[in-house]
Amino acid sequence: MPRIFAAIAAALAMPGTALAFSFANIDGGELDTGAWAGRPMLVVNTASRCGYTPQYEGLQDLHERYGEDGLVVLAVPSDDFRQELDSASEVKEFCAVVFGLTLPMADITHVKGDAAHPFYRWVEDQTGFVPQWNFNKVLVGRDGRVIATWGSRTEPLSPEITGPIEAELAKDG
Repeated sequence: MPRIFAAIAAALAMPGTALAFSFANIDGGELDTGAWAGRPMLVVNTASRCGYTPQYEGLQDLHERYGEDGLVVLAVPSDDFRQELDSASEVKEFCAVVFGLTLPMADITHVKGDAAHPFYRWVEDQTGFVPQWNFNKVLVGRDGRVIATWGSRTEPLSPEITGPIEAELAKDG
């Protein structure tokens, strides 16, 4: 198939919202984003051996602070920047012991390049955003569309993130 036709076919096959994806769950099974329809999602590519790893605390705080109101905080461990532990079980244990994480976590997942998870390819298609490092954040609205993206330096509890989360939670679901 000529390259232009392959690109058009790929674009036509791309889902319209973030509610069409699933991630391998670090606990086994799948995390289906469609199960979170009507709820905003903050999807964050994470790593256990990164200078930004302390942001797990803020992510857990967001999960506890806004989870009952509907926010889903999804951690997506990735070794694309060579700073993740060797196995999902090591990541899970590290996050549980060091940070007490109870938020949903995907298995170790590619977030950039040709092997990127379809969610991240979709985000790039929709917004042009590609994670440039660990702890990049994607806020998805109740309707499954991307509201905003942030790089590593934006802390989870910063007003740049909590403001849009609170605005989305204030909308009728």
